[in-house]
Amino acid sequence: MTGSFDDLLAANARYADDFKLAGFDGVAHAGVAVVTCMDSRIDPLGMLGLRPGDAKMLRNPGGRVDDHVLVALVVAVSLLGVDRVLVVPHTRCAMASGSENEIRERVSQASGRDASWQTFGAIQDQTAALRDDVARIRAHPLIPESVAVGGFMYDVDTGRLHQLV
Repeated sequence: MTGSFDDLLAANARYADDFKLAGFDGVAHAGVAVVTCMDSRIDPLGMLGLRPGDAKMLRNPGGRVDDHVLVALVVAVSLLGVDRVLVVPHTRCAMASGSENEIRERVSQASGRDASWQTFGAIQDQTAALRDDVARIRAHPLIPESVAVGGFMYDVDTGRLHQLV
C-alpha cells in the first residue's frame, strides 16, 4: 500500500504551492448547494460556471436526497449562506441501469463477495425520483420556503443541464 497515493500527494504539493483559499470563511459565496451523483464525468462547479468557494457540493450514488443530504442542506441553508439548491442526477447513471437485485448481482460478481444484503438504491424512474427528492427538500421543516429548490438532469454526453422540476 505504501506508494499507492504518491501521484496524488505530488499533485497536492503542486496545488498547495499556489493555494489561494487560505483563510476562506466556508460560506457558499454564490448561495448554491448542489446534490449530484458521485460520477466522475460530472464537474459540478464547471457545469454551473462556479469556482471553489461558491457552492456546497453533496455527492452520492445517483445524486439522491437521503437523510444525510437533508442534514447537510439544513446546515448549508441555516449557517453557510445557501439559498438555492439544485438536485442533479444524470444520464447513463449506473444507479438507474438496473433493478436493486441486478446491481447487487453485478457488485457480487465484481467484488467476488455476496452483496445480496446491501441496499444500493437502484433508481427505476429518474424523473419520478427527482420529483420526490425535490419535494422532500421543500417539505423539510428546517428549510425555509424562501430557498429555491430545483430538479435538473445533467447530460453526460453534451454537458447540458435541463430543468425538470
